[in-house]
Amino acid sequence: MRKRLFELVRLSDHALSRDDCAQELDLPKSTVRVHLDRLVHEQLLLVEFRKVGERTGPGSGRPTKLYTAARHEVGASVPPRHYDLVAQLLAAAVHRSIDGPVGIEQALAEVARDEGRRLGEQSGSIHELLVSTGYDPQPDGEGGTVMANCPFHRLSLEHAGVVCSLNGALLRGALDGCGDSRHDLAPDPEVSHCCARLIQKEL
Repeated sequence: MRKRLFELVRLSDHALSRDDCAQELDLPKSTVRVHLDRLVHEQLLLVEFRKVGERTGPGSGRPTKLYTAARHEVGASVPPRHYDLVAQLLAAAVHRSIDGPVGIEQALAEVARDEGRRLGEQSGSIHELLVSTGYDPQPDGEGGTVMANCPFHRLSLEHAGVVCSLNGALLRGALDGCGDSRHDLAPDPEVSHCCARLIQKEL
């Protein structure tokens, strides 16, 4: 429903009101309002207030809240994927390898670990990072965590060596950035999950 609303506003040649959207999609105004507000919150729609109709001046009524689509690029996938992150890391690794004495494999490990450390510092905890990055972390019943989703799934099917190496460096950097000394990474034998899982370090 939210996608239909977004597409309606995006394809319109003029700003639409809540009433316009409700009438066009044959939906209750209250339902439309909730979804429009969420699209505005996610910065996919922009809001403007303007009087509509021919009447102007005093007594012409309050300005109407109108919606237009934001003009920046929008991407979405279910389950979450982050191919843009892989592309950024690969480009940065190629750039580092060209400009310096390191090979592409080492450069990729370095840039992935640096980015993981940065993301870890921003998130504050490894669990928050895994959730926000789309790994869908789930407890394994043994004090560890498995990833129910791979954010780089399609690429990993054809380039598992490269993607899984990048993923491992990214997650190790994230642990460093979070200051997490309680967990470590281990291979995950379940092919339906990410190639790595979190385990608790032995004391």
